[in-house]
Amino acid sequence: MNDSDHRDEIVRFEAQIDELAARIESCRKFILAGRIAVVGGSVIFIATVVGAIQFDPSIMAVAVAAVLAGIVAVGSNRSTAIEATHELTAAEAKRTLLIEQIDLRLVSNRDGLQ
Repeated sequence: MNDSDHRDEIVRFEAQIDELAARIESCRKFILAGRIAVVGGSVIFIATVVGAIQFDPSIMAVAVAAVLAGIVAVGSNRSTAIEATHELTAAEAKRTLLIEQIDLRLVSNRDGLQ
């Protein structure tokens, strides 16, 4: 492979790294939303059980659904984020390897100093 091929591969890895970082950030947002749903549903459920909120079957159903949906969202997005983190680490390592293989030259500044 020549330096041009390395540069093309590096650009490809950098695009992949950006995509994976965006996916991880999206997962973090969904994990936060899932945790909020679990806490919110739990608070409503507990408030209903202790009598702070009048019992209403539809409110209980929404509370239970929020807890279950939150658990699913957190678990699913956590595993996706872990997988994306592993892929990100591998892509960064490959990019670093390619950068090390390029024959880099030291460019002096205008004054002739290095």
